[in-house]
Amino acid sequence: MDHHQPIMLRDLAENWVREAAYAIERRRRELGDLRPYTLTKSSSVDPVTVVDTMAEELLVEAITRQRPGDGIIAEEGTEERSTTGVSWIIDPIDGTVNFLYGIPNYAVSLAAAVDGHVIAGAVINAAGGTEGAGGSVYRAARGYGAQVVRGGAVQDMRASREENLAQALVATGFSYQAARRKQQATALTKILPEVRDIRRQGSAALDLCAVAEGRVDAFYEHGIHCWDYAAGALIAQEAGAVVHTPALSVPGGEFHRVLVAAPGIAEPLAELLDAAGAGPQLGA
Repeated sequence: MDHHQPIMLRDLAENWVREAAYAIERRRRELGDLRPYTLTKSSSVDPVTVVDTMAEELLVEAITRQRPGDGIIAEEGTEERSTTGVSWIIDPIDGTVNFLYGIPNYAVSLAAAVDGHVIAGAVINAAGGTEGAGGSVYRAARGYGAQVVRGGAVQDMRASREENLAQALVATGFSYQAARRKQQATALTKILPEVRDIRRQGSAALDLCAVAEGRVDAFYEHGIHCWDYAAGALIAQEAGAVVHTPALSVPGGEFHRVLVAAPGIAEPLAELLDAAGAGPQLGA
């Protein structure tokens, strides 16, 4: 058996994010209202951190049990060197602020990479349901397209065919650092008049899947980490979007740009971002 087979890795990722989403929603119901914890992941014992860590541990345990020797890179700090050539990139909860406030748009993201290139991945909207399988699951295997699994049905996804930048709906996100947020806001004042509108939905992983499904025409953000975009970028690319990301090894703290767009607007959008001060590296 080829343990690097993209379809097999995709199916594993899909199963594992479903399990994690179910555990997250069950734990959230047990904890109740999280709004008093106004600072996300403020300590090792706050409920948001507890759920994040639980989800990561669940995924790490599943990977190490079924695929010993695979590497792991995870948001909450788990790191294992690969001896098989495959590494898994984990974001146990992408959209932590949404999770904290009960806004139903937060995800579990899991990607498999070989030699620094993502070849399979899955993203689930963990808030989309609690009946075992969670909400919509977005998945892709390199060379095999991208699909959304929703309500038991599997549907192929295709990025938007929009060709007019002025009619483009563009998703984005902002840094937690005040100085960087100011730079991003300044750039946004130049971008907003040139597009249909902006959406800030709070989960980069789900924004990338929205590009894949054609529910937004593009997404850009600076300073996100590989676990935020690894699976979603592949899903968008397999759905036909134009994808520009830094190498997986580049730290988010360097504030490089992730840009994913419908083919018809990718080039003019990149030019607009560059001119607005939201170029390939923020502040460079």
